[in-house]
Amino acid sequence: KITLTGHIEQITGLAVSARHPYMFSCGLDKMIKCWDMEQNKVIRHYHGHLSGIYALSLHPSMDVLMTGGRDSVCRVWDMRSKIQAHCLSGHDNTVSSIFSQGIDPQVVTASHDTTIRLWDLRKGTPFTTLTHHKKSVRSVFRHPTQQAFVSASADNIKKYKLPNGEFIHNMLQNHKSIVNAAVINEDDVLISAGDNGSLNFWDWKSGNR
Repeated sequence: KITLTGHIEQITGLAVSARHPYMFSCGLDKMIKCWDMEQNKVIRHYHGHLSGIYALSLHPSMDVLMTGGRDSVCRVWDMRSKIQAHCLSGHDNTVSSIFSQGIDPQVVTASHDTTIRLWDLRKGTPFTTLTHHKKSVRSVFRHPTQQAFVSASADNIKKYKLPNGEFIHNMLQNHKSIVNAAVINEDDVLISAGDNGSLNFWDWKSGNR
């Protein structure tokens, strides 16, 4: 086995590139690292966050990396040059989750300020802010085959349409926990993970467990 060392505080995000032999990591030490998986070493650092980083996402078709954290912004990085292309600002609290896609909106962010923002990546500006949640939003995840996504919070789990973020409906029962993560598979099963150690399995279409 191999142990990669370099972070000096808790690691909060990992992403593996489908286009390059790279893995990216971020943590509460304000560090973002690019690891060469063929050489098993760090080859790039990305500097700019003012506080701990909680979210990391790779663009599926461009050499672009997005990170978000306690400084309430999502920073967009050129993967190769390490230059910060955009600083997506507007959230009032920690950016907790990010996903990206190849078509607009290319970046979607969730925050502890209870909002979700859909961003125009070319302009670096938000074109929609969703305010359906009443508590911190801790996870957003895009459906793998549909133009839709899910958001998870302590209040409930919600479904939206893409590209404009139209609200569809809540999951029909509560998770009865603060939901820290949610994923969807190609069989339309939504899985939510709570801070009490529970995993709930949901039918994506009906919203039932």
